[in-house]
Amino acid sequence: MLWRIDPAGDEPLYAQLAAQVHLAAARHELAPGDRLPAARELADSLDLNVHTVLKAYQQLRDEGLIELRRGRGAVVTGRAATDLSPVEQALTTLVGAARAANLSVETVTVLLKEAMSR
Repeated sequence: MLWRIDPAGDEPLYAQLAAQVHLAAARHELAPGDRLPAARELADSLDLNVHTVLKAYQQLRDEGLIELRRGRGAVVTGRAATDLSPVEQALTTLVGAARAANLSVETVTVLLKEAMSR
């Protein structure tokens, strides 16, 4: 799995990491039983504080996507096999409507975040 973060982005770094794990699991790039990199190793490779990675891992654990096992690290659970096709279809429709309305990515992002918080 290739990890990418945008230090200048609006989304917190730990949330960016957690989102990447969610997407990789939904796209079947991660399967139940797969191990994520050790927090210290991932932090070093991305030039992050290890606590940032640990916060992402804790969020993923709280969501049930990974288990944190002493001596084994972060392991993907069976809940990781989520089908994103309905979401991807809805996003295709959303993108088409946003383009037709000439909305910026930033505006669509704000609208999506507001809708998700309801």
